[in-house]
Amino acid sequence: MTERFMLSRRDLLKTSAAGAALGLASAAFPILAARAASVTVGFIYVGPKDDYGYNQAHAEGAATLKSVEGISIVEEENVPETVDVQKTMESMINLDGASLIFPTSFGYFDPHMLALCGKFPDVQFRHCGGMWNKDKHPMNAGSYFGYIGMGQYLNGVVAGHTTKSKKLGFVAAKPIPQVLLNINSFLLGARSVDPAITCQVIFTGEWSLAVKEAEATNALVDQGADVITCHVDSPKVVVETAAGRGAFVCGYHANQSPLAPEKYLTGAEWNWAKVYKMFVDDLITGAPLPNFTRGGLADGFVKMSPLGPAVGEAARKQFDGTLAEMMKGGFSVIKGPLKSNKGAVVATAGQAFVETAIELESMDYLIEGVVGSTA
Repeated sequence: MTERFMLSRRDLLKTSAAGAALGLASAAFPILAARAASVTVGFIYVGPKDDYGYNQAHAEGAATLKSVEGISIVEEENVPETVDVQKTMESMINLDGASLIFPTSFGYFDPHMLALCGKFPDVQFRHCGGMWNKDKHPMNAGSYFGYIGMGQYLNGVVAGHTTKSKKLGFVAAKPIPQVLLNINSFLLGARSVDPAITCQVIFTGEWSLAVKEAEATNALVDQGADVITCHVDSPKVVVETAAGRGAFVCGYHANQSPLAPEKYLTGAEWNWAKVYKMFVDDLITGAPLPNFTRGGLADGFVKMSPLGPAVGEAARKQFDGTLAEMMKGGFSVIKGPLKSNKGAVVATAGQAFVETAIELESMDYLIEGVVGSTA
């Protein structure tokens, strides 16, 4: 629901034609007119804002803007990656006067956000993770994302020191490049501690499938994995299930330590507050909004959860040292010699890729030592 009224935007637009809906909004919500002088920014989430994961990370970033003078925030949660998101965006524009909209979920970009860009050329749209391309996409569109693979590498460093079985587990949604990069980074971090460590990955097929996520976590523990991480919308089920089985966990998206205080090692988190403040500052001053925005740990786009009580001194020392190197910029997660888990050479000796490289954003392989398939 939005911050300002309980009636669903999609339900409101379904009740009548657009013109009638606008008339209804004007009569029923006079507060909108009173706030018309402020700049309105819209945020759309595919799940609940308190999911301990992807949506919560974005909502926490949006919340920091509520104290910014001249900025009005509207939000809607639990919006599926269907035509429903188009209706939500349209209502934010027509009913709230939004001039900047952040559709945060992966599947919102094409065709949904792109369709609204053409319909509302004076509104700016910025999508999380969408691969905006100046040769293909409109100029009132854009994308932003963070290089969080470095965070998963740090997760792996701590996991590598913690594991006794030398078997790690990874619950993943879909084999898209960013997910594959996170899996590879996690294992490479662990292998910086012990090259014999392996990682089993299970893909659930969707961003949010609680039952399958629980089943996958249990299966990984059953196969000997004693440290688990994930890339799904809400790590809550994975974290609680793994900890309940006695495994340690590394978090993702947001801080899940309250869910498993004794078993939570650390986590790779988004720091969207900085990113959203950058966009809003440009909006207020009238500066052009960037179309392609990326940053990592050194840029403040990504942060790490505090180390948990189970993390030993050796792990803390390597974690701190590696983090310090990353903060200098130019840290290479993928470096050769390295092969995929199907035997193909992905990096030769002396070859290294930083996460800003296009090779990583188009990653289509899992590295040797990852037990699982992209198929």
